[in-house]
Amino acid sequence: MNSRIARFALSGYRMAGMAAYPFARPYLSYRAAKGKEDKQRRLERFGYSSAERPRGPLVWFHAASVGETLALIPLIREIRKRDIHVLLTTGTVTSADISRTRLGNDVIHQYVPLDIKICINRFLTYWAPDAAITAESEIWPVTMMELERRHIPQIRVNARISDRSFDRWKRYSDFAEALFSKLALVVVQSDVDAERFRDLGSWPVITSGNLKGDTDPPPCDQAQLDIYKREIGNRKTWAAISTFDGEEKAAATVHAAIKSRNGQLTIIVPRHPERADEIEAMLNGMNLKVARRSRNDVITPETDIFLGDSIGEMGLYLRLTELAFVGRSLMAEGGQNPLEPAMLGCAVLSGAHVQNFREAYQKLLRSGAGRIIRDVEMLAKAVHYLLANDNERYKMIDAGGRVIQDMRGALSLTLKALEPYINPLTVSAKLQPRSAVG
Repeated sequence: MNSRIARFALSGYRMAGMAAYPFARPYLSYRAAKGKEDKQRRLERFGYSSAERPRGPLVWFHAASVGETLALIPLIREIRKRDIHVLLTTGTVTSADISRTRLGNDVIHQYVPLDIKICINRFLTYWAPDAAITAESEIWPVTMMELERRHIPQIRVNARISDRSFDRWKRYSDFAEALFSKLALVVVQSDVDAERFRDLGSWPVITSGNLKGDTDPPPCDQAQLDIYKREIGNRKTWAAISTFDGEEKAAATVHAAIKSRNGQLTIIVPRHPERADEIEAMLNGMNLKVARRSRNDVITPETDIFLGDSIGEMGLYLRLTELAFVGRSLMAEGGQNPLEPAMLGCAVLSGAHVQNFREAYQKLLRSGAGRIIRDVEMLAKAVHYLLANDNERYKMIDAGGRVIQDMRGALSLTLKALEPYINPLTVSAKLQPRSAVG
């Protein structure tokens, strides 16, 4: 594919989006019916605003998922200290909830518009951001083309690119370069990511480390935590968090296999809480007694599984245990963020498929804070061993704390890299009359 064909492909993508536009409304209605879209705010996905644009400089941040939203929060707070307005868009209902609970009225939240020219133009014309900062790995061609056309610098922070994505982009290198070269600055998590972004056409590229190392531990309701701790009493606990289909059954199988030796409570926190009814039915079919967070069920001595089917309460679940298996790694691929459990004093277990978080897992494994397991049998052995051996578990927990401490610093490096774009806006903000956000 040469550059001319790449330009033709980008034009074709844009035209395909326009052709799909009439079908977007029923598609979003279908997603809303399944709980994947906010029914009251669907127009935001078409670029219509539901909030007033404040006077003065404004930076548009976009985070697709919960993990990306959490990673951006410390950076957003630093930008807000400079009196620069922040518009935060997210792609999921869960991410919107995180924005509301963690940032409140300090930012303007909107759902990200569809990557269709008419939607993006409507969005950019209204908000007129002075810079666009996106997190990690999403690429939206029409949005990138429209930002370039309006001379709005587009910056990627906490950037990473998986093995699979890199191989796919390399097969279409001219197309990749036509997009990645539009980024004014890329701040990446690792040297491997830096090399890959440069190969795909980005420049300049700066390595900062992972912003997730600078995030605060996820909060929790202390009163609710105290209630659950009283209900659990002296029982040993372990958690399977951010689980995907098949991993809940694996956790239940582990529970059944070692229950007679440990009498433990197993905490299961699915990545998608809307699957909770299906998961509970599976657990009941295994003759396991389930207490659900969404029903405020009491955890009794007979409870086998505490099903964490709520949004934004990972801090609660992780504070109830000292051992966590991190999902999307045994039955699914890519992995999930292992830093939150390490940050909250948990020994970390994971399946082998963690390529999306390779750098973080390498640090945990080298330090002895984490262990990789190959299958359900190995998971059962590891859970039993670590529940029965306090000293080994505490060694892993202490090592995890050291890893988190060593990883801090990405925020300051990212801010330094952003100075050429943020400093002029800081000066402009000081010259503007004060105006409220939201």
